Amino acid sequence: MTRPARMLPDLPNALRDGGWLARRLDGRRPAVFLDYDGVLTPIVDRPEDAVMSEDMRSVVRALARRCPVCVVSGRDRAVVQRLMGVDDLVVAGSHGFDIWSPASGTLAHPAAGGFEDLIARVTRRIRDDVGSLSGVVIEPKKASVAVHFRLAAPADRDKVAAAVEALLAGHSGELKVMPGKLVSEIQPKIDWDKGQAVLYLLQALGLDDPGVLPVYIGDDITDEDAFRVVRERGAGVIVGEAGDPEMFSRSTAASLALASPAQVRQFLAMLTNGLAG
Repeated sequence: MTRPARMLPDLPNALRDGGWLARRLDGRRPAVFLDYDGVLTPIVDRPEDAVMSEDMRSVVRALARRCPVCVVSGRDRAVVQRLMGVDDLVVAGSHGFDIWSPASGTLAHPAAGGFEDLIARVTRRIRDDVGSLSGVVIEPKKASVAVHFRLAAPADRDKVAAAVEALLAGHSGELKVMPGKLVSEIQPKIDWDKGQAVLYLLQALGLDDPGVLPVYIGDDITDEDAFRVVRERGAGVIVGEAGDPEMFSRSTAASLALASPAQVRQFLAMLTNGLAG
């Protein structure tokens, strides 16, 4: 029976969950899936400034020596690898459209290509429409284009929303918008998301096994698909402060919570230490 979604303040903190995760791990090994922005780094005003700290990098590498670790990000795969400063982890970029493994290179899957021309046209159109607005950043990706408006004035945010709606109307049935934290990501309209990417990785990496406990850590609306995928078989951990109005008003399929990337680092270190015994 699927458990109902809960609000962030109702979730136990993963650092003091009363042994819930330990009981689920009993006799199983974890496979850890990590979002990037807001999880391994704080959310920043400029996307290019989200560089992973040396402390976080050390913790992630230590955990990866003891169990499978995959990064699942909305960022372009090459961009997130550069920002991490780590090139020996499995990375699913662009919400899983672009997956790479250090052992096998690019992992092909049905959603991995065929949208380049569409995304190129969409990128040109959205740049023409709102790219000149102050504080708006257009981020082209392999299989999508993100429109960041965190630094834009309220009136210009409305213009971005109108431009995105017009773009969708002009490409009926071809595009969808993945909302995020002050960003709209325009993607091909197909059945693919971070949850589908996690399912694919579990199979492709030989982790689709009852002896493996998938743990997914994320902070955004786009991570809810992955939380739903791991909910019954593993653990979803949402990162966000209960006092944040956006987080406070949103239900989540996650089972545990952490308040910040700093707590993520503590949690990953705790998990690493537990696996060392």
